[in-house]
Amino acid sequence: MQPVSLTALWTAAQRARESARPDRLLDDTLAGTLAGPEGARMMEIMDSGQQPSPTVAIRSRYFDDRLIARTSDGARQIVLVGAGMDSRAFRLGLAADVTVFEIDQPDLLALKDQRLARAGARPTCVRRVVACDLDGAWADALRASGFSTSEQSVFVAEGLLMYLDEAGVERLLGDLSRLASPGSSLLADVCGQSFRDSPYMTAWFAAMERAGMAWRFGTDEPEALLAPHGWRADVVRYGDEGAHFGRWTGPRVDRHDLAWPHSYLVDARRLEE
Repeated sequence: MQPVSLTALWTAAQRARESARPDRLLDDTLAGTLAGPEGARMMEIMDSGQQPSPTVAIRSRYFDDRLIARTSDGARQIVLVGAGMDSRAFRLGLAADVTVFEIDQPDLLALKDQRLARAGARPTCVRRVVACDLDGAWADALRASGFSTSEQSVFVAEGLLMYLDEAGVERLLGDLSRLASPGSSLLADVCGQSFRDSPYMTAWFAAMERAGMAWRFGTDEPEALLAPHGWRADVVRYGDEGAHFGRWTGPRVDRHDLAWPHSYLVDARRLEE
């Protein structure tokens, strides 16, 4: 299995673990099935010798809340860019007139559909699979699947940007800007360069490198990253108000103190041209 696909199974395994908690931040009943034994094993390896991190649970809940709010406000298209084993089309109770487009590698999406079929899962909304590599003509494939560039949409790039190089991030943001109508939203998580450079994270990044899942991109200025592409970004860090949920155990450090590793959750709006 390609390392990028393995990260999707690993993330699903973390959502399954979160869903089993009595104080869970999300209830993803499909996560264990979608993770499979590969995801569970990867989680075991990456957790070895350290306390499990709450970041996936916090990130998932943060984006869940905003997706529910945006669809309540009228957005009828959700685009999961690098969808992996995301099950929001099934678990968020989205209305029947909402369409969720899932973009990812063909082999991974084929495995996902096999596991969903085995579980007898049925989405509550319209679900359209766009099997396409993000290095290819994915925007054309998205439009061909029925996506409308004139409708308000929500794009989700969750657990994705850190695996791209800088040129890949810029290319992706350019494509998203051309697809998004004014008022559309972009939800993304951004690893800080401070996080990538932190001596506290050296061993963890070495383990990711050995697993073929190296993180390649980081910035501590996500607002400046998005602004040239026509997005106004509201940014919080894990542990900030609205991104804590009673689960963050790390210290509260000033954002400008880059001696400490920072990571960011972004809720951006597409501006008028």
